[in-house]
Amino acid sequence: MQPASAWAYLLPWDFYPTVLLFCAGLALIYIRGWRRCRETGQPAGYAALVGFLTGLGLVYLVMHTYVDYLAQHMFWIHRLQHLVLHHLGPFLMLLADPWKALRAGLPVRARDLLLPWLARNRPLRLLYRLLQYPLVAPRLFVGLIYFWLLPEVHFGAMLSATRYQLMNWSMLLDGLLFWWLIFDSRPASAVGRLGYGGRIVIVSLVVPPQILIGAHMALATESLYSVYNVCGRAWPISPLTDQQIGGLVTWIPSSMMSVIAMLILLRRWMHERESPALPRGTVA
Repeated sequence: MQPASAWAYLLPWDFYPTVLLFCAGLALIYIRGWRRCRETGQPAGYAALVGFLTGLGLVYLVMHTYVDYLAQHMFWIHRLQHLVLHHLGPFLMLLADPWKALRAGLPVRARDLLLPWLARNRPLRLLYRLLQYPLVAPRLFVGLIYFWLLPEVHFGAMLSATRYQLMNWSMLLDGLLFWWLIFDSRPASAVGRLGYGGRIVIVSLVVPPQILIGAHMALATESLYSVYNVCGRAWPISPLTDQQIGGLVTWIPSSMMSVIAMLILLRRWMHERESPALPRGTVA
């Protein structure tokens, strides 16, 4: 089934209020804060604006348009959807270093109530530190990919609206946490900030498992995901070809993004080391 017009491809196939509120709310808060940062002379370039909104727009595209329908009826589109939710969307959003703009964009009352509450909430802080712990973050990042690709788990997720949403949101939230750990731009002295060397190691460690699972699907001689036979495929393509393309999507683009992240980190590391150190006692 296809929409009657080109415009309909961008309309929600299944309406999810949480997706709309998340994407629209985050976009409005960011734009408002970005404008305030520029008005007060704080760094807020157009590249950051375009990068953040592009990443957020891609997240909306794969979760709340006709692409979501295709992802439920084509395995390789599903893998493309998760590439955006887990990799590309969060990558672009966090590379833009959005925290100052998001903080500035919050209503004053919400900022005064929410941020101190988050800072005082010990269980949330402990959970955050656990998820961002260098030995946990890469395992969780790769583990979620493997978990949702287990044939029996994937079968159940694709036939349950609740589990399907849980799958997509877990990939998005984990992607945001992971790429925040990688692109954290706080000063080197900030508590909990991981050094560039550690980040490069983490990014490199998540590559081989993704190559293995991608190659396993791409080089398989039989179809592993029968759920798409049950749901019906959107396009006339053989199950094995669908799976092989999905394996390539999992294998190549995700690995390339890790390479790009390493290059960005190396550039930042070199820039930080080349920057003249402040004399002791000087206030920055």
